[in-house]
Amino acid sequence: MSASVRKIIHVDMDAFYASVEQRDDPSLRGKPVAVGHGARRGVVAAASYEARAFGVRSALPSMTALRQCPDLVFVPPRFEVYRAVSQQIHAIFGEFTDLIEPLALDEAYLDVTANKAGLETAWLTAKAIRARILEETGLTASAGVSYNKFLAKLASGRRKPNGQFAIQPHEGEAFVEALPVAKFHGVGPATASKMHQLGIQTGADLKALSLQALQARFGKSGAWYYGIARGIDERAVNPNRERKSSGSETTFDEDLTDPGRIKSGVLEMADDVWAWCEKTGRRGRTVTVKVKWADFQNTTRSRTLAHLVTSREQLHAASLALIETVLPAAKGIRLVGVTLSGFAGAEDTEARESLLLPEPDAA
Repeated sequence: MSASVRKIIHVDMDAFYASVEQRDDPSLRGKPVAVGHGARRGVVAAASYEARAFGVRSALPSMTALRQCPDLVFVPPRFEVYRAVSQQIHAIFGEFTDLIEPLALDEAYLDVTANKAGLETAWLTAKAIRARILEETGLTASAGVSYNKFLAKLASGRRKPNGQFAIQPHEGEAFVEALPVAKFHGVGPATASKMHQLGIQTGADLKALSLQALQARFGKSGAWYYGIARGIDERAVNPNRERKSSGSETTFDEDLTDPGRIKSGVLEMADDVWAWCEKTGRRGRTVTVKVKWADFQNTTRSRTLAHLVTSREQLHAASLALIETVLPAAKGIRLVGVTLSGFAGAEDTEARESLLLPEPDAA
């Protein structure tokens, strides 16, 4: 890469949660492992590569995972351990660049254009970062190297696990042209389906449409699709990227219709969210309650307050008021969740959390 373009690395840990568990418990090595709870209503949070060979993935119901892989070993998540390891990893990133944008505990964008470590190329920098992570944590990471974030993210998945892949500036446009749109980072199943209905199967099909045509079909996202179809992504690595919400949800052992038990579940989730608020000093205005019914349909209720939620009691009151709007339950409730968003600006808070809270890793 020339000095005139950015040098971006996307580092993605390999099956992070499951790999930490296999590292810490040698008896799990080489076995199909799922992080989560194997109860009837449990969900897989993360799966080892041995488990993935059987089709086990994050967000898969535990019972389905066990049907697909009868020898699957479930281990409960240890988020404090994952956070601690993530802090080790991010400290390593700091040896190579000051521009680090965390995406989750297990992945981040790094801008190494300034070449803080004095290495000859971004490729060698990525290799050095992965070697340091392995040396210090005993875990493997994969990396994508390119001239923008979109391509670096795509590249990091090409040589998993424990590998790296580079897309040079002269290769970017052709790489995207050959890629199925369903593989584009940021294009979800619904958007991919819409594109397929329009005859857009690959990046080349997307590139064939004018900016005006894409905007007419996809609104504000049209300009984004126009750019990435040409390998263009001008987003800078943002070291000040902040979490926009904090949420917690639980799946009940059985479908509930009893208002008291449903409200208890909501309050428990609100307590989880408030614990995060206390830890980080963050305060928000918008409270959202999510309900998943027995038939797997989702309902959300949200309210933005005129003031910040500054106490557990306020969060409780807002959450209960929202769940009341769906009670009495016309059908069983499978899951409830509470989320707080609309956080105050830097001038209104005293603390910032540098890493995102854990989410199921798909790496």
